Amino acid sequence: MYNLAMAVAYDFGSAEFDSAVQAAGRKAFSETLAAGLPVFYVDAGGANVMERADGRRFEIRWLTGAPSGENYAVIRELTVHAA
Repeated sequence: MYNLAMAVAYDFGSAEFDSAVQAAGRKAFSETLAAGLPVFYVDAGGANVMERADGRRFEIRWLTGAPSGENYAVIRELTVHAA
């Protein structure tokens, strides 16, 4: 349901709103890793990535129909390349 009061209270198109959303996402990302849980995301190149609390990152593929926690396969570990 559309909430007119919320639409008036927040300028969803503003730079301040964009910054707040970005900060909240970064905080959730960091808190999840701090709790020892992996974080899954799509990187800038379009690859599905799993990042672990120890900083290691892996390209993954999703396994359709598999149970939660077992629904991905690691393709390869991603390494940082020096420029």
